[in-house]
Amino acid sequence: MTARSVAPFYGRSDIVATLTKHLDAVQTHGQGRIVAVRGRRQVGKSTAIDTFVRGTAVPYVFAAGTLGAPTRTQVAEATEALTSSTRPLPGTEMVGGLPLRTWRDWFRAVEAAARQGPTVVVLDEFPWAVAADPSLEGTLQNLWDQTLEELPVLLILVGSDVAMMDRLSEYGRALFGRVRPLVVDPLNPAEIAQALPDATPTEVFDAYLVTGGYPRLVTDLARSGGNVPRYVADSFADLYSPLVSTARFTLDAEFPDSPAAARVLAAIGADETTTPRFNDLIPAGLEDSEVTRYQTSTTRALRVLTDDKRLVTKEVPAWSPEKGRLRRYRVTDPYLRFWFRYVERSLELISRGRADHAFGRFERDWSSWRGRSIEPVVRESFARLAPDDARLERIESVSAWWTRDGQTEVDLVGATRERTVVLGTIKWRPDGVISRREITHLRSAIGTVPRSSDALVAAVSPEGQPVDGADLTFGAADLLGAWPV
Repeated sequence: MTARSVAPFYGRSDIVATLTKHLDAVQTHGQGRIVAVRGRRQVGKSTAIDTFVRGTAVPYVFAAGTLGAPTRTQVAEATEALTSSTRPLPGTEMVGGLPLRTWRDWFRAVEAAARQGPTVVVLDEFPWAVAADPSLEGTLQNLWDQTLEELPVLLILVGSDVAMMDRLSEYGRALFGRVRPLVVDPLNPAEIAQALPDATPTEVFDAYLVTGGYPRLVTDLARSGGNVPRYVADSFADLYSPLVSTARFTLDAEFPDSPAAARVLAAIGADETTTPRFNDLIPAGLEDSEVTRYQTSTTRALRVLTDDKRLVTKEVPAWSPEKGRLRRYRVTDPYLRFWFRYVERSLELISRGRADHAFGRFERDWSSWRGRSIEPVVRESFARLAPDDARLERIESVSAWWTRDGQTEVDLVGATRERTVVLGTIKWRPDGVISRREITHLRSAIGTVPRSSDALVAAVSPEGQPVDGADLTFGAADLLGAWPV
């Protein structure tokens, strides 16, 4: 493997620890394991795995599929990786003179090495290799069952195509029953706090809302000093800055042949209420049959976004059926939410050198948008706090609740299977103040929200200051403590 420039490495202790346990089991029992690692582009999958393999004393190879390349090219590059690793597999010094023309040949070379001792084999961008050679899964399954499973080899398959990597372990696929999944998510708020040691908990969450925990963006923010508004202003001045360009690369890779899904995602990302106005996607003046066609394509696109790509989250009010008609949608990724709100609509301004106008939009809107965008993050933090916080007794789910007419909404509903335990209001204002009137309004929802007759009232703000009339208060520091490092 060729040398890479060393970038700051934050968090990922859980990923490294999990892979280490798999390797320990391989070494202890002398039997192979396949780990399928999935995660979106730019979340740092390769960096985390590279850190893991470099931290072991075991020989390894780190090969990668290549988008659009024919199989012979991919196998040739994987063969070169066998000999260029900083800790090569035993016996691979002879590979340079061997005619490895197929993946079967390549895995036979891995087999020969594994017979001499434990090895780690990483095949990055596995979906690209499969796209070039659809028989690769079957070939691997055949060789795995014949010999590799009985040898001390840890095989790590890595992919950014979330749906495809998920399907590897489905019934009917060649590797069914042989794959152990591992998900690499973006950096969580606690890991971002490691990268920004001088930031307050509130500033850490601001950084999370803007970067989404993408390591490249977090590193870029940290190098710029960690100040979010200044980082946004500086980034808007450069059309090719990571903050401006990363989403475009991600979206182009996700939707090379699905313009309808990209269009629906943009509509959801731009909508302030998280209830997309899908009719706005239908051009005026169409015949009824064409309108029906657009509606059908929109429905299909939404299914792709929620079920396959998982770029969009469907929300229903607390205690409502999952398939109920009262629902709303939001972009799952905080960075993409930020990008659609502030970057996409300003790309023309940025490209014309008018970053001042683009940043002006951000300055005018940031405080209110931040208050809305933090809500799902707070709910996720509450769900993580619940098992260890006695105040949140036995809470099993955390969601929002709203009425059909949209006139009444409760930001946070913590519930067990039997009852609503907590009703909460989230006010992420610069001054951090929640008024007694707002708490009184929240208390009026007791009894209206299903099964909430004895629910406690919680106030959530950046500083977590005590609020008259609230039973519980939580601040950014409390929420940050819910996330693992």
